Amino acid sequence: MQPKNPLDWMLSEALDQLTRADRLRQQFGRQEACWEPPIDVLETEHELLILVALPGVNPDNVETVIHDGVLVVSGQRTLPPELRKARIHRLELPQGRFERRIALPVGRYAISRFVMDGCVALRLAKS
Repeated sequence: MQPKNPLDWMLSEALDQLTRADRLRQQFGRQEACWEPPIDVLETEHELLILVALPGVNPDNVETVIHDGVLVVSGQRTLPPELRKARIHRLELPQGRFERRIALPVGRYAISRFVMDGCVALRLAKS
């Protein structure tokens, strides 16, 4: 049996601690965002198109709510279970809970969602 690489062990422990901390935060009802995904917002005469960079996140697990003129996009990115024991060489994509708040122009919107080139795309049709 080979001795564990200390760096791999420390990174693995750090990820485990972050996962446990996020579970505790959710358990006690404090769902504070850990990171904000980058976005693009485009507007045409008939709609707003918002592209949220969320590679590896299932769009069905992304929550979208409009409250007081602000679109709130939230969810969570986690490593798939089969990769949790993997040797980590680099981990640059943020993990854990995310939330992005986007102020909207005054109006009423119907939201639809689709995937586009690694982004969750939100189409807000103006009414």
